[in-house]
Amino acid sequence: MLIKIAKPHDLRDSDVTPESVYLSRRRFMGGMAGLGAGLALGGPAHAGANYADVPEGNGPAWLKKKIDDTHWKAVTPANSEKDTLAPFDDASGYNNFYEFGSGKADPARRAGSLKTQPWSVVIDGEVNNGGRFALEDLASPSRFEERIYRLRCVEAWSMVIPWLGIPLAEVIRRAEPTSRARYVRFETLVDPEQMPGQRSAFSLIDWPYVEGLRLDEAMHPLTLLAMGMYGRELPNQNGAPLRLVVPWKYGFKSIKSIVRISLVEEQPLNSWQQIAPEEYGFYANVNPRVDHPRWSQATERRLPNSLFSPNTIDTLMFNGYADEVAELYAGMDLRTHY
Repeated sequence: MLIKIAKPHDLRDSDVTPESVYLSRRRFMGGMAGLGAGLALGGPAHAGANYADVPEGNGPAWLKKKIDDTHWKAVTPANSEKDTLAPFDDASGYNNFYEFGSGKADPARRAGSLKTQPWSVVIDGEVNNGGRFALEDLASPSRFEERIYRLRCVEAWSMVIPWLGIPLAEVIRRAEPTSRARYVRFETLVDPEQMPGQRSAFSLIDWPYVEGLRLDEAMHPLTLLAMGMYGRELPNQNGAPLRLVVPWKYGFKSIKSIVRISLVEEQPLNSWQQIAPEEYGFYANVNPRVDHPRWSQATERRLPNSLFSPNTIDTLMFNGYADEVAELYAGMDLRTHY
C-alpha cells in the first residue's frame, strides 16, 4: 500500500534540473512481513531519468538493480522558489567528511581509497533479531524510494539533493527492538589506511564517529538510510555505501559510511557533542531562532552560489519540515534541547 502525502508546495520533477555476514539473513528478512511501503507521491518513474548529466557509477550488480527498480518517488515538502536541485558536481564535490580531511574538497579528492564492496552492518543492543548483515541483505526486503530533500549544514550552507534508499523504520522493525530500546546509536567505519583523516594528529574526533537519534525520530517516515543519490549509487565522498539522512536536522546528524546500528536505553553521546557540547547538542534540529555561538542560523547560503551571487535565503524551522516533525518535540524547550 502506498500512502500518498502531498503538500501544496511539494517539490516536483520539474523543479529538479564473508560467510558470517549471511548467517542472519533468513531470520532478519523474514521480519519484513506486514510492513508498509512508506511515503509516496507520483507514478512510475525510472530513478535515473532526470539525471542524464550524472556520471555512471560502478556499484555492485545488486545495487544497480535496486536503483533500476525504483519505479516511484517519495517527495517531501518544500516551499521555496530556491528549492532547485543542486548540480551533481556541487553535491559530490563540497562535503564535510572528516575521515578524509577537514577541507570541503578533501573527501572528493581522497575518498577513492575507501573500499565499499563488500560491506556489512552490525545491528545490536536492545533487539531480538540482531546480527551482522551484508548490505545487500539489509536492503533486499525493501523497495528503494527517491526522496528529494533539503540538506542544511550547521555551517549555514544548504543544498537540495535527491537521495535513494530505504526508510530506517523498516530496518528497525525487522530488528525487533525490546521494550528497553529508547535511542538508536550509529557508528562510522574506522580504518585509518582507507580514511586518511583518521590518521591526522590534528583531528579532534575520537574515532569512530558516533551519532544518535531518539527512537521516535529514527522511526519517523522522513528518516532515510541512503544508498544512492542522483539516480546512481552514493559516491564515496557522500557516505558510501550507507548513510543516514534526517532532513529536519543539521547535516552532521546524517552520519556516513555506517557499520553499526545499536538500539540502546541511554541517550548516546554523539561526536560533536563530545567535542563542543556548548555548540552542538544531541537534537541538532534546524532552528533559525537559536544561533550557533559563533554565527547566526537565521539565513543560509543555498549552493551553488558565488561571490557575486551569494544566493542567501531565510532558514525555515525544522528546515521546512515542521508540519511533519514538530509534534515530536511538543512541550520541549528547543533552546535548551538544541
